[in-house]
Amino acid sequence: MPPPDPARIFAPLAWPDPVNVFRSGSGRRGPEAWQNRADYDIHVAIDPISRVLSGDETITYTNNSPDDLDVLWVHLDQNAYREGARANFATPAWHTHHTDGVTIESVTIEQEEHDTPIVPVISDTRMQLPLVRPLHKGEKYRLRIVWHLTLPGAWGGRTAVSPSQNGDIYEVAQFYPRMAVYDDLRGWDTLPGLGQEFYLETGNFDYSVTVPSDFIVAGSGALVNADDVLTREQRDRLTQAARSEQRVMIRTRDEVLAAVTAELPAPSPAPKTVDKAPAHKNEPAKSTPPAPKTKTWRFHMNDTRDVAFAASAAFLWDAARLDIGTQTVASKSDATPRLAMAVYPVEAMGSHGWDRAVSYVKHAIEDFSSRLFPYPWPNAVAVGGHGANMEYPGLAFEGKDEKDGQLFAMTVHEFAHQWFPMLVGSNERRNAFMDEGFATFLGTLAAPDFNQGEFAPKRDAEFAPTSGRPATDITALLRDPAAPVLMAPSDTVPETYRHPLTYFKAAYGLTLLREQIIGPERFDRAFRAWITEWAYHHPTPSDFFRFMSSETGEDLSWFWRGWFFNNWASDYAVAPVTYPDDDPAKGALVKVVNRGWLPLPVTLQVTWKDGSSARVRIPTEAWVQHNEVTVEVAGNQPVRTAIVDPDLTIPDIDRSNNSFGAILTVTPPTKAGP
Repeated sequence: MPPPDPARIFAPLAWPDPVNVFRSGSGRRGPEAWQNRADYDIHVAIDPISRVLSGDETITYTNNSPDDLDVLWVHLDQNAYREGARANFATPAWHTHHTDGVTIESVTIEQEEHDTPIVPVISDTRMQLPLVRPLHKGEKYRLRIVWHLTLPGAWGGRTAVSPSQNGDIYEVAQFYPRMAVYDDLRGWDTLPGLGQEFYLETGNFDYSVTVPSDFIVAGSGALVNADDVLTREQRDRLTQAARSEQRVMIRTRDEVLAAVTAELPAPSPAPKTVDKAPAHKNEPAKSTPPAPKTKTWRFHMNDTRDVAFAASAAFLWDAARLDIGTQTVASKSDATPRLAMAVYPVEAMGSHGWDRAVSYVKHAIEDFSSRLFPYPWPNAVAVGGHGANMEYPGLAFEGKDEKDGQLFAMTVHEFAHQWFPMLVGSNERRNAFMDEGFATFLGTLAAPDFNQGEFAPKRDAEFAPTSGRPATDITALLRDPAAPVLMAPSDTVPETYRHPLTYFKAAYGLTLLREQIIGPERFDRAFRAWITEWAYHHPTPSDFFRFMSSETGEDLSWFWRGWFFNNWASDYAVAPVTYPDDDPAKGALVKVVNRGWLPLPVTLQVTWKDGSSARVRIPTEAWVQHNEVTVEVAGNQPVRTAIVDPDLTIPDIDRSNNSFGAILTVTPPTKAGP
């Protein structure tokens, strides 16, 4: 690259989204901000023989926008598994398992005077519903949709049916027709499902899941009919867990094995020959087996953008209380216990495996609640299954084979997503870094406090914060001319760069803001205020950039431009040290040269001949007009070394010229505090 141009680095930044009455210049919601709403009543049933999921749902959709809506748009994410779907071409590695997608049986607008059928127009993973009469501001429509789909197999991405030793595990998500978002930025936001996640409205959910009677169902929200589906002993154990800091087994290994044994079919008797007249053609066949017994599990969740569930006869189930204060719980009953829970198969048991999962969930939810914003929902459930490592409100799908640091890291990361984007509802399909990067950043804060830092992440300038994941060399990414930028549309980021960029560079950007640019006190206060301002709403990157600049009192345009809109990096160099009048007794003159386009604050350390040292902090403003500064350091003896960034706190892409008088050996620390 050419030498840094201060005029470009520090120029005013043009934001993608303008300030208006809906979104303010401070990054807060504007005085006329609005948001539509979708409330759901969903009933589904699983046929374990055919793996067909049948559904009947009613959506109460409220138009709070100033516009009349002549159509409604609904997401059908399961259509991504159809052969020929757009996702098959955009991200083929993610869509190797094919089904027929969603079959829509009927769509009806339910009104007091009469019901109006609608003929849907389906386009890939979207369904358009033309309305006979527009939906005006403040009005509601009750939309009933009847549908069914075949669940994908062991690799179905975010919905899967996978085997375990004692039965199939059903991980069911993005399974029901879901209202698209209509917002002030684009009207209907209907990006097709190509592999990125989702953008949905907030509402209240009542949903039920009918499954074979030996299944356990773990779902988003609160189980509201425990008396109907659990034994008295299991209910008593849940009550015990609500008072326990340690896990309590709700369903034990012995109970799983007993249930599986009870469900084994009895040997069929040998057929007998009977001499009798054939049955009348209208007489029902006497050999038809009885229908399998089922149970219906009912759940409720308030103020959520989505729900998901897992079901299996193979599940062990354990739980412990969540200690997260007295804030309002989004459930029907204030008496509902708030629990950290885990469900998983027998083969996942073990002191290095899922025996510790509840403790990981409990730590994540409690840490983030105290640090950020109180967790608003009744339960937090980790599911040990196929291993999609995918999060939904109140629930996360993880791998049953994960152990130790990997299981801890994935659990903390997935439950950090309860804040981003489940609570702060950013648009994952357009700006994935606002959920993946933010959640990765939260993991680096929570990990050092667990069990005296047992799984504390590696965190230094050469590697992005990883919360137990493999280290990502950020300087390699910054030196890569082909690397996309964080503000690139999510679907355009190649898989090669998805984790290094979307997860780790975004997380490291927040780390730099907190630790090097703003400071923990101001950053933490602003970050908490950001979450409070945008809880249950839809912020954009522009809103975040404006808010953090305003709330911290810093013009951060140069950082947003360099780190998010470009792939710029820091590169400092130290010139030979000189002395005023060539006299070391008069102090030292250290010339520092900026060769990078991201002028992060940096520390200069001067070490004198006798081993004593002094430090000077060079602020970003040093580079507003030029690329060289001469730092005067008081002293009375010759300088042994002068080093910029002696603690390796910034991502300098060329450290070979960072010192005078000694060659700096880069030996990153194995652990560091936040």
